Amino acid sequence: MPSLTFELDRDFVELNQLLKLAGVVDSGGAGKHLVASGAVTVDGTVELRKTCKIRAGQVVRAGGVEIRVRGPGPAGAG
Repeated sequence: MPSLTFELDRDFVELNQLLKLAGVVDSGGAGKHLVASGAVTVDGTVELRKTCKIRAGQVVRAGGVEIRVRGPGPAGAG
């Protein structure tokens, strides 16, 4: 499974927007549909809340991609 790192520039990002910003889907709406389908996990658990707050240290899997979320700064909390 391909893996990428997404660096937050704020406290959190909504799940559907993360999927868009990471390039897993083309739009926030497509991200909502993907989440609603049950095809997205956050830290290993299926997540159905489209606007779930994703924070540094969490791992999202969707569309055959693993997204590791880091916080801002040199060390990136998480």
